Amino acid sequence: MKIFRKIIANSIVMVLITISLSSCNKNSITTNLNIKASNPINVGVLLYSFDDIFTALIKENLEKIQNQNPDKIKFTFFDGKANLSIQQELIQKIIDMNFDLIITTFDDKKEGILENIINKIKQKNTPIIFFNATIDPNVIKAYKKAIIINTNVEQSGIQQGNIIIDAWNTNRKSIDRNKDNILQYILLQGSPDSYAAIVRSKSVIKTINDAGIKTEQLSSIVCNWEKDCAKTSISSLFLRYGNKLDIIIANNDAMAIGAIETLQKFGYNLENNNKNIAVIGIDAIPPAQDLIKKGVMLGSVIQDPHVMAETLFKVGMNLVDGRNPTEGTDYKFDETGVKLILPYQEFTKKTLPSDNNPLP
Repeated sequence: MKIFRKIIANSIVMVLITISLSSCNKNSITTNLNIKASNPINVGVLLYSFDDIFTALIKENLEKIQNQNPDKIKFTFFDGKANLSIQQELIQKIIDMNFDLIITTFDDKKEGILENIINKIKQKNTPIIFFNATIDPNVIKAYKKAIIINTNVEQSGIQQGNIIIDAWNTNRKSIDRNKDNILQYILLQGSPDSYAAIVRSKSVIKTINDAGIKTEQLSSIVCNWEKDCAKTSISSLFLRYGNKLDIIIANNDAMAIGAIETLQKFGYNLENNNKNIAVIGIDAIPPAQDLIKKGVMLGSVIQDPHVMAETLFKVGMNLVDGRNPTEGTDYKFDETGVKLILPYQEFTKKTLPSDNNPLP
């Protein structure tokens, strides 16, 4: 009987211990979940320049995502000031700050620079996303937590060309101002060493020529993506080529808008004005969308900053959580296995939504 009582007593003790341990485990799980929820993922974001209009739109959209997901993510932004030396210092600083994720437009083609950065990040096991940067995929393939999110740069130039071809074929009388059946243009280029600027410039003219349209370059000016440079340059070039000039082709909208502001001083490209010189850009930033709607600007090519920001967010969260980077997105890696390509779209009066609202 004593033995039986002892067995019963021991059994009760074991049950109590089991219940106690189970309770501890549940409390532990709850605590861990609460810790994760109260500590969002910290992301260091190095951008080309806060003053660049399109870059500023991506920053704005990332901030909106943070405000909508305060328990999931926190972005800390760093301004590269369009200066590669500053960007080199900042990327090293960001790596040393031990962020959970790094997102950057950093693009240095000097031998060994990018390799050293990848090696340092790899030692810290920090995921990194390069976006809108012409990174050699082979450099990052050795690190599984490094990927590239880019747009098809050549496509942007081709689509610019297609917009120009359509305008030439449907409204040549107003485009060909001196009636010589040759499209005379001024080209406003981004930075001289920019892959995007070089490819956009080549592909837009090639597309036009491949359609059988004769072209003549009146001038090509490097304006480093800047509106003010475009304003100043077009001011002097218009006085020289004004009677021959058919179109101004800009590598981005900021320069296109700068050109338009100068043309308006000469009485051209005013709303409800028949005196018009075609101007086309890239990015479809809101001010350009407004000018296109009014018929002041011929068109643009859009890389939606909202879509880019959402993709950076989703892919970044996947990388940090150890999931497939493309999980929950509509994108697939290209043949390199490390690069996602986001498409461009033409933006003209013809492509405006039926409610006449600008794209996000």
